[in-house]
Amino acid sequence: MLTTICATLGATTAVAASGKRVSDDQIAEIQKAIDEQRYFDAAGFIDQAVIAGSDDSRLSLLTGELSLARGRLNDALTSFKSIEANPSVSAQALQGEGIALSRLNRSNEAVKTLEKAVAGDPGAWRAWNALGTEYDRNRDWSHAESAYDQALSKSQESPVVLNNRGYSRLLQNHLDEAIADFISALQKKPGLAEARTNLRLAVAMKGEYSRALEGATPGDKAALLNNAGFAAILRGDYAQAKDLLNDAMKAKGDYYARASENLELAEGMKAHGSDAAGQVDATH
Repeated sequence: MLTTICATLGATTAVAASGKRVSDDQIAEIQKAIDEQRYFDAAGFIDQAVIAGSDDSRLSLLTGELSLARGRLNDALTSFKSIEANPSVSAQALQGEGIALSRLNRSNEAVKTLEKAVAGDPGAWRAWNALGTEYDRNRDWSHAESAYDQALSKSQESPVVLNNRGYSRLLQNHLDEAIADFISALQKKPGLAEARTNLRLAVAMKGEYSRALEGATPGDKAALLNNAGFAAILRGDYAQAKDLLNDAMKAKGDYYARASENLELAEGMKAHGSDAAGQVDATH
């Protein structure tokens, strides 16, 4: 069934050209809709092209990208795999496939696929970025740094990559470098919530808990207190961690499972004199 695009959604109706190949302008219109998170519009544009009889491999690629953006990872894999042998889109399909595999936590497959993607297209910055996150999971810091350098170079310093490299540096306890990356990411994209959260965490890990909590709104205060409490655990400041985590639970107003778990962790670490540094999640 043909999807109707309503004018009230602010979409420009894309009409597939006759024949089997879609015009570059139409491909650009679909990609723009995906980038702007107008997923309904993007799906409609793809439907129109398919109904018009197009078998352009780029439509399969964009179908995969749309599924990836929507979090439909297995659907994305199916689309990308169907065209990965096509030389005209192979590297892009491998990039999308590798990203989907990474998000599905199929790390070994993801690394192999992403490495094929960048071998086929060294400019595939999203593949380099995803490789960086996979190397982080394995604590392979030198390869992670190299992958992020490539991703930054090829993407003209994407704020997403800056945030991920910052998190990688945070995992290594290179806090000043991490903070610099998070600030750079926010300068490029002030609304990047992940970078702001990570910046606060990095500041807290330096022991600057009050600074990490500056500007907290009632809606995010509990989460920020919990993050600061976790940072205190990593520093071995168990008394401070206990205060921050108790404050987090009070700010939440009801049961706060994550803060409760972190409080239990703090008490256990204090009792056994353990190092909590290895507890940091390498997932970006």
